[in-house]
Amino acid sequence: MRIIFMGTPDFSVPVLDALAARHEVLCVYCQPPRPAGRGKKDRPSPVQARAEALGLPVRHPKSLKGAEAQAEFAALGADVAVVVAYGLILPQPVLDAPQRGCLNIHASLLPRWRGAAPIHRAIMAGDAETGVCIMQMEAGLDTGPVLLRKATPIGPEETTADLHDRLSALGAEAIVEALDRLDSLTPRPQPEAGVTYAAKIDKAEAQVDFTRPAAEVCRLIRGLSPFPGAWVAVGEERLKLLRCHPVAGQGGEPGTVLEGLTITCGEGAVEVTLAQRQGKRPMAVQELLRGWDLPARLG
Repeated sequence: MRIIFMGTPDFSVPVLDALAARHEVLCVYCQPPRPAGRGKKDRPSPVQARAEALGLPVRHPKSLKGAEAQAEFAALGADVAVVVAYGLILPQPVLDAPQRGCLNIHASLLPRWRGAAPIHRAIMAGDAETGVCIMQMEAGLDTGPVLLRKATPIGPEETTADLHDRLSALGAEAIVEALDRLDSLTPRPQPEAGVTYAAKIDKAEAQVDFTRPAAEVCRLIRGLSPFPGAWVAVGEERLKLLRCHPVAGQGGEPGTVLEGLTITCGEGAVEVTLAQRQGKRPMAVQELLRGWDLPARLG
């Protein structure tokens, strides 16, 4: 098929690879390069870098609302556009331009977790499973009918980083299958029951409250790992907590530091196994605590 691909971050790269291996990718749309690194020089997005390595033409308009940008998009004559974590709203003329419309790969089991942060929110909410949906795009936010869905369990210690990589691969598998079966798939409208919204992660959510139950604290830590990273104040420093599991409580006020980096909660305790000091790389707790004495209580 003749495909326009629209995506920007790392999550989208395996999908681009899978499509380029089987179909004709006419053009890749992604977000413009952004300042990054110490020198704040413009850095292309992961999708742009991969597209250029594959020899594919790249466009990164700041908006698709203008008539010129829409005409350029339509002139490509695509059978279908595949959209995954692109980052721009597609106006109706863009949605209507490809012969078979625009298909979105969304990292949740719709209608649960429509919106910007479905992977984070699924872990933070304690969902037992998640997955990917191939959805026909329409003007609403992730409201279109679903063509194909693939579910997967969420592991008890899985972080957003872990699940991100698994769902990226699952999305690539799903879109290839959906395009192969496009003529036989029936679009199914999303039910009204069960709609939830995955709001963008606010950094204000990231401070750990150890008065909460250990299971809830662990879901926060796993859901915000690696970014923005759940944190606790240690003196003037913020210590990011990146991996953990709940353990039986051993008494003490919430925030009491037990052996290693096991911390009491409102119910039970959390054993942190991976953490990161400011300006340092993530470290296993045994290495992190070498030569560093924590206070008796955190938070």
